[in-house]
Amino acid sequence: MTKHLLLGQTLGFSGNPLIGDWADAVQFNSAGGVLIDGGMVVATGDGPALRAAHPDAQVVDYGAKLISSGFVDAHMHYPQTGIIASWGKQLIDWLNTYTFPEEARLADPAYAAEVATRTVELAVAHGTTTLTSYCTIHPCSVDAFFTAAAARDMAVVAGKTCMDRNAPDNLRDTAQSAYDDSKALIARWHGKGRATYAITPRFSPTSTPDQLTALGALWAEHPDCLMQTHLSEQLPEIAWVRDLFPDARDYLDTYEAFGLLGARGIYGHAIHLEPREIARLAEVGAAVVHCPTSNAFIGSGLFDLMGLARAGLSIGLATDTGGGSSFSMLRTMAAAYEIGQLRGVALHPAQLLWLATEGSAASLHMAGQIGHLGAGAAADITVLDLGSTPAIAQRSGRANDIWDALFPTIMMGDDRAIADVWIAGVRQAR
Repeated sequence: MTKHLLLGQTLGFSGNPLIGDWADAVQFNSAGGVLIDGGMVVATGDGPALRAAHPDAQVVDYGAKLISSGFVDAHMHYPQTGIIASWGKQLIDWLNTYTFPEEARLADPAYAAEVATRTVELAVAHGTTTLTSYCTIHPCSVDAFFTAAAARDMAVVAGKTCMDRNAPDNLRDTAQSAYDDSKALIARWHGKGRATYAITPRFSPTSTPDQLTALGALWAEHPDCLMQTHLSEQLPEIAWVRDLFPDARDYLDTYEAFGLLGARGIYGHAIHLEPREIARLAEVGAAVVHCPTSNAFIGSGLFDLMGLARAGLSIGLATDTGGGSSFSMLRTMAAAYEIGQLRGVALHPAQLLWLATEGSAASLHMAGQIGHLGAGAAADITVLDLGSTPAIAQRSGRANDIWDALFPTIMMGDDRAIADVWIAGVRQAR
């Protein structure tokens, strides 16, 4: 493969800017360089110095554009791509009115392949280089998603969504078929290329205790897999869980009791957590995922980002397509900022970009492998134009530093701000 040297402003991280002084975690170079070889980042640093040291590298000069690691979306539903931005429902009504009818269509392998390809294309167009997706109960929907990602050599996480109650008949499996299908999909996909399998109960209201037990047993048999589900998204949902599991201490206990709490667990939303739940998630090293556009769009509540970070939780950031109202991680960062303001915290641009890259990667147990602009990471890279529209350009033109220049793109940017995308060292057609 050809060695490439990307030149421009570079921004990476050496630590977690949610903890301590954010400035201590930042690595910014106004004349930086990223050396790519064999699909990997092999060096970062001063651009002119790297150019002198590697005269054989093919140079791509981005000028004043900002080179970042690619965005990592830690929680989304690719089957909901077609129903994004549907009007006026909260969670349970949303599922019944929009989600379940659309997910039933993915029983057709051709339709699943069409939606999966469209989702990957939209993600790349918005600078996202890793997706973490729920599929449907249909194994062909999982095959379609991993196949679409493999066509771009894209690192992704996904799993068959398992539901054996409180769902339409054509979207229910059983405890046994959930176990059998998921086990076969793990054998087919997990660790193949850049695919990671996540055992995926949708949420405890749509799985019987028998199914949760079966999936907990499967995770114990395959502890290197991830496990993704939803937790404490809306207050009516929590009340429903309490009715369905009257002996549970809290919502998290409906997973813990069945072997579905662990370090490689990823719990989406996690808005209305009890103190015991926070303590247990931190104790086991599990991750929670902030889905701010979805939380606002469906009226779920205000995620306590800084409180959970101080409690020691690993936190990712996600679009939650299609409950989330945008495919853009830039828009997702903007929503995280807005929700932070409602909680009395003005998140710094460094903290927001870290969440969309390093933070999400760590929540997937892929720290240093993706979402990282440093040697040894996959060359998954997003290049931002900090003056992509007249409105953004007139504001960033007044900037005094990189943060003043970057923040307007976070707050107002969209796919037009994505100047270029590289995945595994290959420049992507968009």
